[in-house]
Amino acid sequence: MSKEQKIQSFDPNGVGLENGHFIGLPFQEEEALVVLLSVPWDVTVSYNDGTASGPSNILNASTQLDLYDEDVPDAWKIGLYMRPPNSNWKKKNTAFRAKAAKYINWLEKGSAVDQMEVMSQILAEVNEACLELKNKVKADVKALLGSGKLVGLIGGDHSCPLGLLEALADRHDSFGILQIDAHMDLRKAYEGFTYSHASIMYNVLEQVPQMKQLVQVGIRDYCDEEIEYAQENKERITTFFDQDIKERLFEGDTWKAVCADIVKALPQLVYISFDIDGLDPKLCANTGTPVNGGFEVEHIMYLF
Repeated sequence: MSKEQKIQSFDPNGVGLENGHFIGLPFQEEEALVVLLSVPWDVTVSYNDGTASGPSNILNASTQLDLYDEDVPDAWKIGLYMRPPNSNWKKKNTAFRAKAAKYINWLEKGSAVDQMEVMSQILAEVNEACLELKNKVKADVKALLGSGKLVGLIGGDHSCPLGLLEALADRHDSFGILQIDAHMDLRKAYEGFTYSHASIMYNVLEQVPQMKQLVQVGIRDYCDEEIEYAQENKERITTFFDQDIKERLFEGDTWKAVCADIVKALPQLVYISFDIDGLDPKLCANTGTPVNGGFEVEHIMYLF
């Protein structure tokens, strides 16, 4: 059956089909314009883990979603496909998360000298695994872009899209990032992990020169190192802190005006990096690092 025949025979008003596809849609990957990569990875998370199950949970729950989109009616017809999480990577995540948790616990207990050699080996193994994941994501994204797909990524922790961004850099001389987040993610190798979830934007800025402008929105949890780095790189980093945004709104400014300033700071080509903790934690209480403040979903959809 062709893609057009599938569209004609599919009932968007019917019961969500548990067919293993995103939102129960009938399309295979080769028929889809938009492909979502599932990356079940939360090896370096520094507080609560479990986000590696995010892609599976989203895929399984997606059949409960209605298909009508007020902004883009019949959007489903373009073809959406979400790759199921790779079981091999899920196993690797479980193994290396255990190693990373042991290492993090050692750090938090004071880094006993008599365990230094063992922990250094664990750190090296975790860094190598994270590098392998980054390279795998990059290769997958390059192949998808080469076949004309629009690519999104669902993690996992915030370290996951680095390979995707490197793949975009191979195709575009210049682009920007709109980062919705509670955190700046500008730490250099946080806790010793080169590809830490808390280091994603630092790594992008250091390794992806084609990324010309990082615009951060909703930031409200950060350290001195990150503020200093942002100030040193202010030509490439614009930060809309949650406190500043809220003060503008409390004093009578509109969210429309705030959004206009955010969009003005962005270049023409934009990659959206949306960390769930950019939202108010009442909406996502089980996120790994909840922080008071943040946005309602409607704020972000309006900005998009």
